Amino acid sequence: MSNRVVCREASHAGSWYTASGPQCGSCAAHAYKQVDPSITRRIFILGPSHHVPLSRCALSSVDIYRTPLYDLRIDQKIYGELWKTGMFERMSLQTDEDERSIEMHLPYTAKAMESHKDEFTIIPLLVGALSQKNRNSELFSKYLADPSNLFVVSSDFCHWGQRFRHSYYDESQGEICRSIEHLDKMGMSIIEQLDPVSFSNYLKKYHNTICGRHPIGVLLNAITELQKNGMNMSFSFLNYAQSSQCRNWQDSSVSYAAGALTVH
Repeated sequence: MSNRVVCREASHAGSWYTASGPQCGSCAAHAYKQVDPSITRRIFILGPSHHVPLSRCALSSVDIYRTPLYDLRIDQKIYGELWKTGMFERMSLQTDEDERSIEMHLPYTAKAMESHKDEFTIIPLLVGALSQKNRNSELFSKYLADPSNLFVVSSDFCHWGQRFRHSYYDESQGEICRSIEHLDKMGMSIIEQLDPVSFSNYLKKYHNTICGRHPIGVLLNAITELQKNGMNMSFSFLNYAQSSQCRNWQDSSVSYAAGALTVH
C-alpha cells in the first residue's frame, strides 16, 4: 500500500474567489460568524454537483484539501463509516477539482477555524440528485445530533436570466429584481420552517434555480428525523444579496443567502 498523501489543489482560487488569504466574502461570512471553533471538531461540507450526474452522494478520493490559508485534512474515519453503508460512491480527482461548490466554502472554513486549525477535520460530500426517499436522513441525523459536528450546505439561490434558462417574473412585485427577491424569500421562509416536503413542493411549483436544492433537502430531512426524537431546532437566514439588479430581459443575476441552524 502507498502512504502517499493525495492533495486537492485550490483550483478555483483567483477566479471564482480571491486567492488572497486575508480577504473574505461578505454574504456567507454572516453564517460563519456563528461558528464556535472551540467546540467544532468535524465539518461536513455538502455541495451540489455541477458537472457530473450523480444519483447518490460522492466522497473525495484525496486526503488533503488546499486553501489559500492552510491545508484542511479529510476525516478518513468518518469517510470509512460512510463508505461501509454502501450508499456512497467515489469522485475522481478531476471531478473533485472541476467542482466549485465545496471549494467555495473552504476559505471560510479555514478562516472561521483558524484559532483551532490543528484540531478539526472536514468531511466533503458531493450531493447528487437524491429523491425524497433517498436522502439518508437517519445516517446524517446521527452526525447532526453531535454538537462537535458542524454542517455546511453550499448553495446559491435564484439564477435568473436567459443564460440560466430561468426568467420567472411576477409583475405584481415591481421590477424584475424585486420579483427575484420575492421568489427567493418565499423559499427561504419555507426552509426556515424546516419542512422538506413544503420545500420540494415549492421547487416543483416555481422551478427556482437553487443549485444546492439537494444538499438543502438532505439537511432538512436530517433535521426532521431529529425533531421526531424531540430535538428542538430552528433555522434563520441572516443575509441576502443579488449579484446585480435585473431590470430588463437582457440582464442576469445570481442570488446569495446565508443562514444558521440553532439547537435549543
